[in-house]
Amino acid sequence: GAFVTWLRMVGWDACQLKGGYKQFRREVIADLETMPARLSFQIIGGPTGSAKTRVLEALARAGGQVLDLEALAAHKGSVLGALPDTEQPTQKMFETQLHRRLAAFDPARTVFVEAESRKIGRVHLPGALIERMRQSECTMIDASREARIDYLLRDYAYLGDDVDGLKFKLSCLKRVLSNETLARWQDYADAHDLPALFTELVDQHYDPLYRRSQHGNYVRYADARVIPAERLDDPAIEALARAILED
Repeated sequence: GAFVTWLRMVGWDACQLKGGYKQFRREVIADLETMPARLSFQIIGGPTGSAKTRVLEALARAGGQVLDLEALAAHKGSVLGALPDTEQPTQKMFETQLHRRLAAFDPARTVFVEAESRKIGRVHLPGALIERMRQSECTMIDASREARIDYLLRDYAYLGDDVDGLKFKLSCLKRVLSNETLARWQDYADAHDLPALFTELVDQHYDPLYRRSQHGNYVRYADARVIPAERLDDPAIEALARAILED
């Protein structure tokens, strides 16, 4: 209370939480267990490189309700997903930001959200949210392999600026890769050959992982609406968003 008084005296619009921060945390945790059940989610899925995050951004620009979990987590979700010069929020901060977003949604309208696993980088999704998502309707972006690789090369171009960092991220896959494959991919990183690296990542790691996770985790995957995409440039992404909203 004294600290709030001093902040107000110097011009800050400070307030004191009723019950303090511990009570606030209890309310956030309790709300995150009940909020998802009140919302209707539409899952945006597709293999790695399908521009799902960009489609979410286009949906938001078009007036859709969007929950961008990767933006809240400051991470793209994959083994290469750490953002340059950007720290992830703490778990508590992530949950606070998520709580704020969920509280702002209109339950009468669909909330678009990307298919995610339980963990995005270092932060975990609340159990009630991920379970609600996994029971929700799905829309799948069926982009061509070439379009996805081209998109990944644009979206992850910054990886070529930090070869040591890229090689370290690749080394995190050593439990699921042969020593030969890992060595070859790290050679690609040394040579700044991102096209060869991403082509093999898509074919040998991301696509097999996607097929296992989506079919097993999202129960309405088999009934998903499928939207084809031969390109993933800006006009094509805007067109995908319009097609999703027209459903």
